[in-house]
Amino acid sequence: MLVLDDFHDGATVAREWSVFSDRVMGGVSVARAALVDVQGERALRLTGHVSLERNGGFIQMARHLSDGGMNASTFSGLQLRVCGTPGRYFVHLRTIDTRAPWQYYGATLNVQDVWRDVYLPWHAFTPVSLSTPLAVTQLQRIGIVAGKQAFEADVAVSRLELVP
Repeated sequence: MLVLDDFHDGATVAREWSVFSDRVMGGVSVARAALVDVQGERALRLTGHVSLERNGGFIQMARHLSDGGMNASTFSGLQLRVCGTPGRYFVHLRTIDTRAPWQYYGATLNVQDVWRDVYLPWHAFTPVSLSTPLAVTQLQRIGIVAGKQAFEADVAVSRLELVP
């Protein structure tokens, strides 16, 4: 395993993440992210209101991995330790092939109200607005997204790693 983030480590890791919403394209969703304790575990928590008004519909926290593309070809996928309010959550990956903001590789993230480890194999990620299959030799960014329906989002991630 290769640990990408373990939030027990504190604020130095959390600073590598940014938060944004559909407001970048005229939507009205509101997003917040904070390093907090959730059910006994230190985690980066994304909360906010996802609105479909004005063609919106998402909030996101994301972390840059590598400019030239991180080679994850020796790994079979991602594992995340997550907890939160059930809803429509996703993991988005960006590579050197995803040049436009609306292009990404997405997988559904099943969130429950108790801590659990969720494994997402590479084949679970489907291209959005792309015809190119996911090239895990060129990963640039990972995002945790709440979207595609109006709801109060609340998802926490305490650990993120690549799994052999």
